[in-house]
Amino acid sequence: MAKTADTVFTRAPMERMMRIHRLVENKEYPNSRQLARELEVSVRTVWRDLEFMKERLKMPLEFDVHRNGFYFTESVPEFPQVPMTEREMFHLFVASQAVAQYRGTPLRAALEATFRKLAGQLDDSFKFSVGGMERVLSIRQFGVGNADAKSFELLTDAVRERRVIEFRYRNHGELKTKLRKVHPYHIGYVNNKWTLFGFDVDRNDTRSFVVVRLSKPRLMASKFTPRGPFNVDEELRDSFGLFKGKEKVTVVVEFDAWGADDVRPQHWHWSEELTELGKGRLRVKLQLSSLEEVERWILSFGVHATVIEPKELRERIGKIGKALAERSAS
Repeated sequence: MAKTADTVFTRAPMERMMRIHRLVENKEYPNSRQLARELEVSVRTVWRDLEFMKERLKMPLEFDVHRNGFYFTESVPEFPQVPMTEREMFHLFVASQAVAQYRGTPLRAALEATFRKLAGQLDDSFKFSVGGMERVLSIRQFGVGNADAKSFELLTDAVRERRVIEFRYRNHGELKTKLRKVHPYHIGYVNNKWTLFGFDVDRNDTRSFVVVRLSKPRLMASKFTPRGPFNVDEELRDSFGLFKGKEKVTVVVEFDAWGADDVRPQHWHWSEELTELGKGRLRVKLQLSSLEEVERWILSFGVHATVIEPKELRERIGKIGKALAERSAS
């Protein structure tokens, strides 16, 4: 296999090279066969590691014929930083810009600390390059979801340890909360909302809970056994977000040229079928099990979207339009 400038070394090779570095720095003069036995790899693998250390990490590594082993021509007290390619820097920068979606969770502080640690290992030229990327690239998310850090940490512990939890929960649009007892399966970031998925014991069904509407969570001593494998993609397969229904419905919406320009660049749902209608217009066909969230999506396009089917959705959009006109006129 041909070598490339973007070779990514896994943890095991890096651990090998760190071990080689210690042996050489301690002036034990190891040779390739001794290193192969020590590291439980082939001699050929050792030679690749040594080449990487000398050529990529710029270690002053030489072979002493009389001692039959490797040594440093000058001391290397610390293992050098692993060089980053321009592509790897770009990926690192994109990841750092996406940290905003973890606002309000313990993950944000950890991710920011990790990025600062990685950035601190770069030399001045690389730091300048990373800083310069801010002029070229940024990520701006609309309506980034929040989450209480302590609640979020408790929920992640519950999922990881398979512990039963209790909490107060307020359904969408309601003012009062109700007590829920849940077997937590998964936490996902769906439509800019941190959401807990789990089995609701009292309702005998798998439900989703938006974390910001959840309060007073309590980790119970009892553990649970999942009723079966949980896959969030399968759980939300027929949803346009989080809402699930009992029956599938075909949704067809037509967009004028203005609306179509905002629809085409994004992938909205696994079932979407796009049909060009001419003069920049576009028809979108979806297979869903709920109309609540697709209704809001259609309304966001204003007069640039027209519902073709189902009839129920056309009537709902019409009633909303009429109500909005009456409110605006009053």
